[in-house]
Amino acid sequence: MKKLITIAAFGAVLAISGCSKGDDKTTDSGVVKREAGSWKTDIKLVKFEMPGIPDEMKSGMKQMMEGASGMEQCFTQEQVDKEDIAAELAKGSGSGECKWSKQNVAGGSIDIAGTCQANGQTIDMTMAGTMASTKQDVTMTMNGAVPTGGNMEMVMQITSTHVGPCKAGTTT
Repeated sequence: MKKLITIAAFGAVLAISGCSKGDDKTTDSGVVKREAGSWKTDIKLVKFEMPGIPDEMKSGMKQMMEGASGMEQCFTQEQVDKEDIAAELAKGSGSGECKWSKQNVAGGSIDIAGTCQANGQTIDMTMAGTMASTKQDVTMTMNGAVPTGGNMEMVMQITSTHVGPCKAGTTT
């Protein structure tokens, strides 16, 4: 379960820290940077199926994921200018290794697919959604075999919205 959460967290970070499209700054690769300022991220656990897992654990997973909702982060102009989702994807999950079969991030959309490994567990991951300079909406799906037998499927929707200038107390 801990391995799965690590991979899920990595996917969420990629989804909210990457690039965006809007009517402003476009890079040579067609990627438009997000607006600097305060961003609020909401996470919704859409689906969580794992054979043999008790309902209490499913409920706990949902509460944990949704407990991360409402987090605000401040991104300075310098941070926004340096964002590079391709470089973040290349780094992998930190605790495992990801190999990406698809990395399409341009034109207002994100379409990423690959396989990540952490501590001997293999997870197929996809991220698909839309991006704008003031909003990102990504659905992340993870599938993989679990050590107890059977397959796990988790689907999360991660929405990040620009909420204005940075406020005192928000993290960067």
